[in-house]
Amino acid sequence: QVQLVESGGDSVQPGGSLTLVCAGSGSLFGSYAMGWFRQAPGNEREGVASIATDTRTRYHASVKGRFTISKDLAKNSLYLQMNSLKPEDTAMYYCAAGRPSPIDWILRALKQDTYTNWGQGTQVTVSS
Repeated sequence: QVQLVESGGDSVQPGGSLTLVCAGSGSLFGSYAMGWFRQAPGNEREGVASIATDTRTRYHASVKGRFTISKDLAKNSLYLQMNSLKPEDTAMYYCAAGRPSPIDWILRALKQDTYTNWGQGTQVTVSS
């Protein structure tokens, strides 16, 4: 079992940057596929980015080219570098971990039910 704690959320102006951090505890962190999700008020939670155990990545079309997901196994940490932020990026951002099969990750990397462990979230607000 892995426990997840997000940090790094803040209020920024459009065009700004933020780096979110997800600190993981527990054993076998490296055996989990990891993802970032977000949920804005009134909207469903959506997958933003995912990184497989072999470091393959997957991004939502709306963030491709602006966001980068990465992980540091030595620090049991997951990151989301967010550049060129837009007001529509405003949401609560959640870190998630799961152990899908390779084919399930390919098919469902950005789906909530791929993941079994979730953090409490960190708020990102993009506004002028």
